[in-house]
Amino acid sequence: MSLEELDALLAKHVRADETTAIDGLHIAKVEHTAPPTMEMSGTVLAVLTRGVKRLAVGDQVQEYRPGGYLVASIDLPVTGQFVDARPGRPALGFALVLDSSVIAELLLDAAPADLVRSRSATVPGIAVGSLTPELLDASVRLLRLLDHPRDRAALAPLIKREILWRLITGEQGATIRQLGLADSGLHHIARAVRWIRDNYDEPFRVADLARLAGMSPSAFYRNFQTVTTQSPVQFQKRIRLEHARLLLASRPNDVTAIAHRVGYDSPSQFSREYRRLFGRPPSQEMPGAHRAPTVA
Repeated sequence: MSLEELDALLAKHVRADETTAIDGLHIAKVEHTAPPTMEMSGTVLAVLTRGVKRLAVGDQVQEYRPGGYLVASIDLPVTGQFVDARPGRPALGFALVLDSSVIAELLLDAAPADLVRSRSATVPGIAVGSLTPELLDASVRLLRLLDHPRDRAALAPLIKREILWRLITGEQGATIRQLGLADSGLHHIARAVRWIRDNYDEPFRVADLARLAGMSPSAFYRNFQTVTTQSPVQFQKRIRLEHARLLLASRPNDVTAIAHRVGYDSPSQFSREYRRLFGRPPSQEMPGAHRAPTVA
């Protein structure tokens, strides 16, 4: 098994819509370097066979390239950019959605005690690592199933379980294990993350989010920053501004109304923060959708 074989399989099966015949598996090919784009990470394993991707999560920057991988155990707003992608030298890779129920089963049925005893430890929600021969081997075998439709239904779930096991026991296993532990710090913080994403235009008190997460305010604030690399207020601001950007793509001349729609009382504050994040004022936002490739 080799990275070259994985690359050939991805090149063979990539589609314009990035979907595949295997549930949860997406393949992306990027032939142009675009400006950094805000996107949601999803809960995924992302692997590149060509190119380099750079992600900014809060104030931290993660980068991965062929021979490495990225894992995200919580759906976070990130700013992503493929570096130096161009026709004839595209970026190419796949993303596999992580199934928290399968991770939980593996931890319950097979994981040694030392992997799960630190249940209260909270770790960052996004991390990068290096592909091991075992993880590369399983990835290649999963992609091979795209050429063998008769075998897919029986074997794809087994190989996906193997990939999750390699992640659980690998370099960034702590990040993956948090996704499968019902009482992990990640799950507590995820409740607050979901509330902010669903109510991004509403004000909140940190004490109320801490109560929702079942933590003291100080523990909640510390754990939220560990998982998301941002404070709750910074996290909400990024969600608000990303929603505003999507609305401006279809209503570029409605800046004031959109500012109020996403929760800003002051249009001037909205314009300042929008420009600070995206590099241009909202009044200069170009019409059209802002879509990022699936590979995180």
